[in-house]
Amino acid sequence: MRVEDKKRSLTVAPFKCAWGEEFRFVEAGRGCIAFEASAQNDVTLVFREQPGSQHYHYKMDSSRHYAVILGSHRNKRLKIEVDGRTVVDEAGVGLCRSSSFQSYWISIYDGLISIGQGRHPNNNVLFQWLDPDPNRNVQYVGLSSWDKHVGYRNISVLPSAPQNSIRWSQIEYAYAERHGEGDHAKNEESKDGCEQRVIADFLESWDFSDAMFVVGSERKVVPAHKIVLAASGEFDFISMSGTAIELPSFSYPVLHSLLEYIYTGSTQIAEWQLDSLLELSLQFKVKPLVKRCEEMLDCFTKMDNDLSVSSRKLEVSSSGSKAHQVDYFPFKAPVSVQKIKQFLASGEHSDINFFVSGQGFVAKAHKLVLSLWSMPFAKMFTNGMKESSAPNVFFEDASAEAFSLLLQFMYSGELKVDNRYITPALVQLLLLSDQFGITVLQFECCKRIMEFLSEDTVCSVLQAVSSIPSCKLLEEMCKQNFATHFDYCTTACTDFVLLDEATFKDILQQGDMTVTSEEKVLDAILTWCMEACETFYWSSVDKLLSTSTPEQLFGERLTAINTLLPFVRFPLMPPSLLQRMEKSNLAKHIQLFRQLVAEAIEFSNAGAWMMMTNKCERFLHRRSSYRELQYISDGDNNGVIYYAGTSFGKHQWINPVLAKQAAQIRGTRIQRLWFQKITRGLVLLGLETKMARSVLGGW
Repeated sequence: MRVEDKKRSLTVAPFKCAWGEEFRFVEAGRGCIAFEASAQNDVTLVFREQPGSQHYHYKMDSSRHYAVILGSHRNKRLKIEVDGRTVVDEAGVGLCRSSSFQSYWISIYDGLISIGQGRHPNNNVLFQWLDPDPNRNVQYVGLSSWDKHVGYRNISVLPSAPQNSIRWSQIEYAYAERHGEGDHAKNEESKDGCEQRVIADFLESWDFSDAMFVVGSERKVVPAHKIVLAASGEFDFISMSGTAIELPSFSYPVLHSLLEYIYTGSTQIAEWQLDSLLELSLQFKVKPLVKRCEEMLDCFTKMDNDLSVSSRKLEVSSSGSKAHQVDYFPFKAPVSVQKIKQFLASGEHSDINFFVSGQGFVAKAHKLVLSLWSMPFAKMFTNGMKESSAPNVFFEDASAEAFSLLLQFMYSGELKVDNRYITPALVQLLLLSDQFGITVLQFECCKRIMEFLSEDTVCSVLQAVSSIPSCKLLEEMCKQNFATHFDYCTTACTDFVLLDEATFKDILQQGDMTVTSEEKVLDAILTWCMEACETFYWSSVDKLLSTSTPEQLFGERLTAINTLLPFVRFPLMPPSLLQRMEKSNLAKHIQLFRQLVAEAIEFSNAGAWMMMTNKCERFLHRRSSYRELQYISDGDNNGVIYYAGTSFGKHQWINPVLAKQAAQIRGTRIQRLWFQKITRGLVLLGLETKMARSVLGGW
């Protein structure tokens, strides 16, 4: 197996399989892999609970897995196998292509397998199949082959979501093809409704022009842009008269061909004007064009063609490498991306200065570059607003760091942030990308945040993305993360009180919500309704109600209490606690609270019969964040002793008795009897119990 770039490109040999941590779903049973592949047949992806080896093959796998084969039976079938059994075998002619790379995506969501073509997950679906017995533990993706080599590149593992939860077509796929796709990419881009412009749109345009050519005896004036010209060759702007470059000895068609080549990467020129185009490109040192003209002239010389009389049009296109350019970057060869980045650093040829209120000057920039990326910027600079003519622009409610990152992305096409953390600047950058309509950057920010989302950052991210319609997938992921770590997110800090009611309600409704007790849910709801700066327990709120009214305590969020309280599962609380609540000020002042507590007490008195007959969610147990631990053997890294001696894995093991994490007490006669029986059983199993005896010595 040859790996060129661990994440971007690899070639899988026949009957081999590539695995890696980078090909792992964030959440088991739910994920999406997008990739490009080139093969004659059998582009095969395997989804397992654990990674396999390089020599793994799905035909020999006895464990649970899914296998998706694109181009099976000599590129004529689409197949899905479950645990080695074929469940889907559909006609699909020409799914693979060995002459070029094709884009695919495969999504798994709780047993729903969706397969599609193209760079945008959830678009252009080829086939969907729902597993009646879903494997919710698949997490690792293997890139495999059959009897031919398969090339994979631009591989990206993304979170999955229910169908139609987000329109991926609104966002440019972050791992765009590095080598360009020509007209196909442009058509796909326009079809997706992307408003990003390209530099060719400004060819001979007066918008943002700061240079001009006066050409020929007729002195025709042609507008241009210094930053584009300077990034393509060497134009002497200092010695030119005013802003004009005089070219009396050249005709307009020759100048037009030069500019068209610079702005678009290709042009057409009459054969008899090829010498003039070479002379003009030599004058301004547009090296790629000089090289192409010389090559063409050498070819015609060898063929002994007379160029002086031929009016046939010649196609002159850039042959420069585009390996460093992504599809969505608006500048293409011969424009030097390196020079474009230098102009941001130096401020050379800039025509606008950016300031952030309270933080001062940020950078000198170029209206042309900003308008290429952002339609809001383009309108700001052209529709007669004060920014159209003002040299300085001031922004409020933005950080200078985030704005600098925005500009760096627009000048380089790269997001330069620390990959390991979700910083406030990254979240603010996401908001700026939405504000200015830069969907490519918006998706890249979303992807980075998804990859490193944690319970420490979920609240700040959720506050930001809840107002961005196109970030629904990230919003759903944040809500799920919050619900899974509900105790931590509602007690470590009170940022969650800044969430709007709809968002907080959605979190409380999450099926995967995990808590230690229903008291925690009640405490969080009361804290949110009070918009408190610290966490309030229900008993503390109860005391406050002895001297305050609900209107004073909850203010504008009083009405939200009746909406949120039904999400507390009072029937799961201990009877003694319910009796205290029944006599509390909360029950006295809030009618719904009183009704829910009374219902829970009735449930408690009815016992198991009511639990069996009542299917309401309030009577069903949630997932608990408590971890069931068992002692298995000495050195066990999952048992009670390990967690007691390491403070749940925070440090190296220390005897929990010496660290006073565990106490030695004398057990009862029955306990000692049971310990003797357990010990005999462990000895028969060959398991040592020295550690258990040292900690539980009183037994």
